[in-house]
Amino acid sequence: RYIDYRKKKQYELGREPSFTKLGKKRIQVIRTMGANRKLRLLSMDTANLFDPKAKAFKQVKIKTITDNPANRHFIRRNIMTKGAVVETELGKARITSRPGQDGVVNAVLIS
Repeated sequence: RYIDYRKKKQYELGREPSFTKLGKKRIQVIRTMGANRKLRLLSMDTANLFDPKAKAFKQVKIKTITDNPANRHFIRRNIMTKGAVVETELGKARITSRPGQDGVVNAVLIS
């Protein structure tokens, strides 16, 4: 059995992941080192969608999560992470931002 030689220091402590869900917009503001702020997105129902053909951004509703390479169980729990494929009003899109870290959902249209 591994025994720690000391406890973790304050700056070494981590936090639980936010697990951004599909739902009404909810944001949590967290104070980080150096009195900086991090916006944690707890739930969101819209995405900033980039259409590569039109080269334009649109804000669209997210219907459901269809694929998530981070964890296959996130699909049925409707949890959004970077790389997840979501079904939107305009078609399928891949999330390019980190919602739990950035506080926004940016996506690129894939079909």
